Amino acid sequence: MASSDNPDIVERGDKEKDHKEDDKDEGKGGFIEKVKDFIQDVGEKIEEAIGFGKPTADVAAIHIPSINLEKAEIVVDVLVKNPNPIPIPLIDINYLIESDGRKLVSGLIPDTGTIHAHGSETVKIPLTVIYDDIKSTYDDIKPGSIIPYKIKVELIVDVPIFGRLTLPLEKTGEIPIPYKPDIDIEKIQFKRFSFEETVAVLHLKLENKNDFDLGINALDYEVWLADVSIGAAELSESTKLDKNGIGHINIPITFKPKDFGSALWDMIRGKGTGYTMKGNIDVDTPFGAMKLPISKEGGTTRLKKNKGEGDDDDNVDVDDDED
Repeated sequence: MASSDNPDIVERGDKEKDHKEDDKDEGKGGFIEKVKDFIQDVGEKIEEAIGFGKPTADVAAIHIPSINLEKAEIVVDVLVKNPNPIPIPLIDINYLIESDGRKLVSGLIPDTGTIHAHGSETVKIPLTVIYDDIKSTYDDIKPGSIIPYKIKVELIVDVPIFGRLTLPLEKTGEIPIPYKPDIDIEKIQFKRFSFEETVAVLHLKLENKNDFDLGINALDYEVWLADVSIGAAELSESTKLDKNGIGHINIPITFKPKDFGSALWDMIRGKGTGYTMKGNIDVDTPFGAMKLPISKEGGTTRLKKNKGEGDDDDNVDVDDDED
């Protein structure tokens, strides 16, 4: 008999051992896969039955409720929708405001509340831009300019099944760096003159050094000549100052020349005396209402009577010799 005809002799115990190991491996792998499939199937059925889903968020609006020479208060309205049958916590809010890739302000708002089940809520995110911080960091950003901005917001929520999720948002716009208007007294027009009481009108020149229009709604002011107050009042007179433009406004004053003593005679004789004007103007801008200060200090006035033919009043020009 040829050697190839001889059958292989395998011990019975080894053969049974091999079969058992194969069955064990097959059983182990099949069981794990079945468990995974079962868990996934149960999870999907629970999600489908209970209605869990990922929340969504969108920037609904951006408001600038307050803006002045020092800072701008910005409020970002974020509409968050929760499709789940239970409330979800809003854990943190990360925010960043940048301009042309440069950071203006950033921060984190922790533990900002809960979004109700099957509902939507507007989450208000208050932000503050301090102009001194911007100008000290980026000296090319000048007062009176308008700069572009991008607001980046990350809402971090905790949702059952999905776990912790981050909802990123972005919104772009423009924000101004306000600059107070310059003010000059161009002329004083006397309506009635007496040493007991004098009624006059101040003709003011206002220069708008901003890259946006100013709509003047109201003015409150006080004027001093020779360190003596000659008038303080509020005036409602609407006018428009074009961007980088000049406008004029007239304000009435009533004062008693006898209170000035020799200073009045010095002005009339052309020797000159100092004047100061301070106040505030309420203006409308494309970015909202603002209250801007106006001031003129250290100016010197010389009053020169220039009554022309046909004039009913005494027109007194003011030569401003401000240093």
